[in-house]
Amino acid sequence: MLLLALFLLIQTAPAPTGEDPVAPYAVSDTNAGGSRFKGVAMLEAFHGVAGIDRIVDDLVTTSQGDPRIGDIFKGQDMIRLRRTLKEQFCVLLNGSCHYTGRDMATAHKNLGIQAKDMNALVENLQAAMRHEGVTFPAQNAFLAKLAVMKPNVVTR
Repeated sequence: MLLLALFLLIQTAPAPTGEDPVAPYAVSDTNAGGSRFKGVAMLEAFHGVAGIDRIVDDLVTTSQGDPRIGDIFKGQDMIRLRRTLKEQFCVLLNGSCHYTGRDMATAHKNLGIQAKDMNALVENLQAAMRHEGVTFPAQNAFLAKLAVMKPNVVTR
């Protein structure tokens, strides 16, 4: 039992510089909420890790300024959000990275996200992917991976 407790303690991520601390949790790629694509074709379609970074930065900036959903982001740790979204996308696209964020249900608990909020976020993600030059079929395949997370994100 003590060994298990030590293992879980080791597997929790401390808050990186600039991020607000959060309650300890077990770190696992499964927390990313979906299964990885096989091969590297999808990662290449997103222009690698650099493309993922640009897409996430565009998505977060647009969503913060979006009058439909901007209020959801107020008071949130935007440094952590950007980092964990980049990790999540990289893991799902089968990049050489790991997800250190919380599971989807825990991460979105008490945010009161509704289906209309999720729809606005998806529209912003589609715009960011278009801006990056991700093909329409690759966009759809990625959105299908994310869609399975909806029950853990939409809480109202």
